[in-house]
Amino acid sequence: MDATQRRGRRIMMTDGELDSFLAGQRTCRVATVSADGRPHVGALWFAWDGTALWLYSITRSRRWADLRKDPRVSVLVDAGEEYGELRGAELSGSVEFVGEAPRTGEPNPELEAPERLFAAKNFGLESMPHDGRHAWLKLVPESIVTWDFSKI
Repeated sequence: MDATQRRGRRIMMTDGELDSFLAGQRTCRVATVSADGRPHVGALWFAWDGTALWLYSITRSRRWADLRKDPRVSVLVDAGEEYGELRGAELSGSVEFVGEAPRTGEPNPELEAPERLFAAKNFGLESMPHDGRHAWLKLVPESIVTWDFSKI
């Protein structure tokens, strides 16, 4: 194992650190690829339930159109200003579309917990407001890469 690999392992977040980090962050950057191969990156609010990243996306967006054609995605959540404060996670995999699109609030047991988390985290509310423009994307990551430079 070379020095780069050892350093990479030293700065990885534990599962508990990752859960705490994702629970405390609001904004992520979502990278998609269009049918013609053009990359696209956009910012979104999210909720993390310990297993899946829940993204609430506008359905009339390039991101939504890209993901309808190719559900593969890479999502970056990072924080810190100074070098020793930098930390983050890159979660990759394929999204699943959950619920009606756009979301109008129809009862959906799979969305109860993520909507409660998202509403509390991002709006300070107990229940999710629905605007008829957004819908849910669920990412159960196939790959997660983390770093926390404060461990150096």
